[in-house]
Parts: sequence; C-alpha cells; structure tokens
Amino acid sequence: MLALLTVIWPMASAHAQIGEAVATCIRPIQPGQTAPAMLAQPQGFDCRDDQSAYGAGDFWVLSQPLRPVAGDPRERLSIAFASTWQDATTLHILYSDGQIRRIAFTSATTSRYLLLGPVIAVPLPRTTARPVRILWEARGAANMRGVVRGARLEHHGDALAVEAQLSLLYGILMGMVVALALYNLVLWPALRQPLQPVYCLLLFFITGYALCSSGLIGQWLPWLDNNERHRWNAIMLGGVALTIVIFARFFFERAVFRGWLDRAAVLVFVLIAVPNLAFALLAPLWIRTLDAMVVAGFAILLAFLIAVLVQAWRRRSNFLWAFAIGWSIPIVLAMFRVLNAAHLIAWRPWIDQSTVLSMGAEALCASLGVAYRIYLLSRERDVARADERVARRLADTDPLTGLFNRRAFLDQAIGRSGPQTLILADIDHFKRINDTLGHDGGDEVLRIFAKALADSLGPDMLVARIGGEEFALLADAARAPHAELLLARLRGATYPTGAKVTASLGLCTGPMESEEDWRHVYREADQALFAAKNGGRDRACWGVSPPGAQPPSGNAVDRSAAPLPSAPLPIDRTRPRHRVGEKGICASGGS
Repeated sequence: MLALLTVIWPMASAHAQIGEAVATCIRPIQPGQTAPAMLAQPQGFDCRDDQSAYGAGDFWVLSQPLRPVAGDPRERLSIAFASTWQDATTLHILYSDGQIRRIAFTSATTSRYLLLGPVIAVPLPRTTARPVRILWEARGAANMRGVVRGARLEHHGDALAVEAQLSLLYGILMGMVVALALYNLVLWPALRQPLQPVYCLLLFFITGYALCSSGLIGQWLPWLDNNERHRWNAIMLGGVALTIVIFARFFFERAVFRGWLDRAAVLVFVLIAVPNLAFALLAPLWIRTLDAMVVAGFAILLAFLIAVLVQAWRRRSNFLWAFAIGWSIPIVLAMFRVLNAAHLIAWRPWIDQSTVLSMGAEALCASLGVAYRIYLLSRERDVARADERVARRLADTDPLTGLFNRRAFLDQAIGRSGPQTLILADIDHFKRINDTLGHDGGDEVLRIFAKALADSLGPDMLVARIGGEEFALLADAARAPHAELLLARLRGATYPTGAKVTASLGLCTGPMESEEDWRHVYREADQALFAAKNGGRDRACWGVSPPGAQPPSGNAVDRSAAPLPSAPLPIDRTRPRHRVGEKGICASGGS
C-alpha cells in the first residue's frame, strides 16, 4: 500500500505542479457592468476575503497579471480551474496587444473542457500576443467554497499528459473496486454473510463517487449537465457515508454496538440521509444551507467512527485493527475536507484528489479486513462443526463401551440394501457376574465383551449396545461373521479375575430397507436369542428368515479350535451342525 501510494500520489497532485498558479479577486456583478470596463478598472475587486463570503449569485473574478509560463512559447496555453456549481461561465482573455478574446460555456456544455480532477481546462485562443489577464464572468454560482479555485495557467499539452496519468490511476482504482465487488458477490451465495452485500453496496457507491468526483462520468456522458454531475457527486458521497454506518454495524461483533452506540448509529444515519436527500432533490434552492447541513452530517459521521473505534478497543474486538487500517486514511482526509468546507483551512487541489485516492486505498484495505472477517467466521464455523460432530458422536455412543447406542444403530441399519444378517448377543447369567465381581467388575466385563465384538467387525459392519447386557451386530449376509467362531472369541476373551463369560446369540437374515423390515428381522432374532437361552445358553440360534433370505448352510467349526483369530472373523459360508430348538435352528456351542 505504501509503495502504491508513493507511485500514485504524484499523479494525483500533478495538476497542482504544472504551469503557473494564478491568484484571483472577486466582486459581484452589478447591472450595466461590462467585461472591458472591469479589465480596465480592477480597483474594485476584493483580493483578501474568502470568495465564499459573498454567498451565491453572479460574480466577476479577475486574475492578477499573468506571468509567462516556462517552456516553448509556441505551445498552446490553457487556463485550468476547479469545477464548481455554476450555471454559465464566460472567460474574457486580455492580451498584451489590448485585444480581448471571449470563450463562453454553460453547465450543459462544460464537458468539452472537463478533465479528470475534476478540472476545467479551457484552451486559450492562439495569437501572437501573450495573455496578460483573465476575467471570469460566473452566472448562477453557488459559491459554496469559492467561485474560481486553484486557477493555473499551463501548457495545454502538459494538462493532457497529466490527464493520461490520472486516467491510468482512476482505471486502476475503479478496476480494483469492481473486482472486489464481483469477488464478494460470488462468495456471498456460499458464505451467506450479511456483511458481504453491504460491502458490495459500499463499493458501488465508492465507484459512483469516483466517477462523479473525478469528472470521468462527464467525459463518458458528454450530454450530462455539469451541475447535475455535482448533484450526483453529493448523492454518491452521501451513499458512501450511509453505507459506512451499516458496514461498521455488520463488520464488528454485536457486543461493540450494544447499548448507546446502536442508537447513535440510527441517529447518525438519519442526520446524514436527510440533508443529502434534501440536497439531491432541492439544489440549487437553499444550496448553501443544505451544503452546510451535509458538511455537519459528515462531521458527525467522523465523530461516530472514532467512537466506534474506541468502543471496539474497549470491547477487545477481533476486527479493530482491520477496520482501523482500512478507514484511518479516509477518516483523516475527510477531516481535511470538513475543515475546508467549514472554511477553517484553505482549499488545495490535493484535498479533492485525496478523497478518491483514500476511497481506493480503503477499498483495498477493507477487502483485507473483509477477508480476515470471513476467515474468522469460517474458522468459527469449522469449530462449530467440529463441536457438532463431537456432540453427535457423544449422542450416538454408549458411554461405557464406546459402541453405537440403539438410536445410532437404527439410524445406520435401516435402509441398507441387500440381505442383512442381524446378530443379537446377550451375556449369560450377567446378574450372577455382577453379584460376584460387583458393579465395577460387571462394567469391565461389558467393556471387554464389547471390544471382542468390535474386533470381530469386517467392512461395513455395525455393532452396538442396545440394552444392559445385550448387543447387536449387523452385516451383509454374504459377509456375516461365523456364529461358532464369534462365540469362541467372546468366550476366550480375558475377563477380570479369570471369570468365565459366555454369551447366547440370536441370528436372522432378511432385508433391512424399511422400519417394518427391521421389526421383523429383530423379532425373529430376539426369539432365536430366547431359544438359545432356553436351549442351555452359550450357543447360537437362527430365526425364521423371509423367503429368499435364508442363512447360509454347511458344516460347523469346532469350538475348541485354537488359537483364536485376532483379525475379524471369517465369513459365515457354512451352516453349523444343528439341532431343532424352540425357535428356528440352533447351533450347539457347549456348556
């Protein structure tokens, strides 16, 4: 930013560096007065007081004797001065040979002489004589801050060269602002932060203000009345001010604006909106009064922004530095504009130029601030999502065993495609275990039993604790664990004090695409578990499966096989040796 300002600041002040400064004096136009008479008798002009002290009206403005301009005398000269609110302007140029040449234009035809700045540069007629004095005849001048300001006599070619440099400068600034607006508009549908459309609206008004205040819009739209350009300039600057209030309100945390500052923001918004709207609708009626009200509104805005920064510092806002960096330059330069508008300091060309430059600098700095704001919001969102995942995991997990609970198991089980095998496992004589080992020992048995079940899992299998000592395991029918090996693993786990722990299994295979399917498969598996309990425990029983979803068949695996596998149990592709139990088919597991 410092390097950028170092390059562009000389461009912005170039109009004040070329040619020769021209001092001017003023007097009101009286009936019967003529330009030749005013040029012949300059004694009645006021050269000491501020021109704006005369109020609005029609005025003669006379230059002091013109000094020769350094450079090639054959080059065409032009007289340049700041663009102000006037209905019509006539330049009477007195030459050294006594001739007076006249150039006239109205507010509607000013665009032919309008350069970036905004500066009116009127080429002087070519003659062999040298211009010695210029008399302005200004009609309908608002004279808010002077009738003729910053007059300079210069080579017209030099003025056009500065124009080219300023065109590059304004092109960079407005291109950057438009790019930032498009960038935020593209991001807004994804991030949905209310700050982003407000920032885009701010950039819109900054762009509009840059177009109007620089005079570029007058070059693009040559039919545009210059006084109307001033009106739009006020509208856009007012839009910037109003949007800043809203932008600050959305930029900082809610705590910064809690209380009196929130009410002050509404009051400042009204105090800016009413005078600017009145100026846009009523000017040139009461234009000086309305202008004073607009200036007062901006002074209040500056005080409000300083109060926002102080309150953000007191509230330890995370975004204080971003706002301070982005808006410190515009705030400081706006203070100079307010002081000039209040006639407390003299007008300088850089004051007008600095506003546009500071707006461009603010757009770049504020974009960094907005990016930082979005980064913090996205980080907060990521933390919230992580917390949500943790909370969901806690809500889905049995706190004792770390397995899914019944609700989470059902959420993931119902809707699985293809035949599914449900295995219900219930620890045998768990009350006796609790009585023997105590509740702490019983909890440890549950944890070891759950780990043995979890170690049996293969791909896409689910395991959960669905009751006190009852567990459920669900797998695709083709990849379901072998019931006998599962019993052996549960039996062979190491439990506290060498306790012997066995389990009974109830199995059923069927679809799991709907809740009704779940209820049928669960009912059959539960009745099969009941049959295994009645059949002597430490065994597995199959429930009756729906047609087309029968359990696999084959030979049993001997429960005494050793060592027990540590990897997930092999696929149950065989039916164990069986006997008919109370419900379905049961595999003997041993006593």
